[in-house]
Amino acid sequence: MADPIRPIIVETTKIMETQPPPITEAIPLFTPVNLILFSMAAYLVYMRFKPTTIPTIAAPQPIVFKTFTPKTLLKHNGTDDPRILLAVKGTVFDVSAGKMFYGPGAPYNIFAGRDASRGLAKGALEDDLLTPIDKPLDTLEDLTPEEREVLQGWFDQFEGKYLVVGELVNEKS
Repeated sequence: MADPIRPIIVETTKIMETQPPPITEAIPLFTPVNLILFSMAAYLVYMRFKPTTIPTIAAPQPIVFKTFTPKTLLKHNGTDDPRILLAVKGTVFDVSAGKMFYGPGAPYNIFAGRDASRGLAKGALEDDLLTPIDKPLDTLEDLTPEEREVLQGWFDQFEGKYLVVGELVNEKS
């Protein structure tokens, strides 16, 4: 009996012995696909190593320590003047850096350009706690010891975080 696998092995060997014809045609390097890929790679390398520009911030004009009255302080509310000031216990702070808290539409905007002492001591954001502009400054004599302690905590926080730019005094008659 003849081996049935032998002819298959012989044919497979013949097929493997025959070499494919050598490639004599050069494959072009600059095909449209290669050019697109090279351009994308060059762009990505450029974006990775391009020099970054340092952003410049326009610094506000410096404020010299000065005396404010309720009327002169009022214009520094973030709307009429970009600088936001508020007073606590007669000391005026520049809270412009905290625009997200004291700027227009912010939660504590009611205190911008005003004496915030009574509202901070009472922990309330109400218009009736603000001293009217045409009245003498609030002496805060009727605050309870707890409210005085809360107010001192707020004062210490402002003093540690914001610049002191002046003092709040009564309007001269």
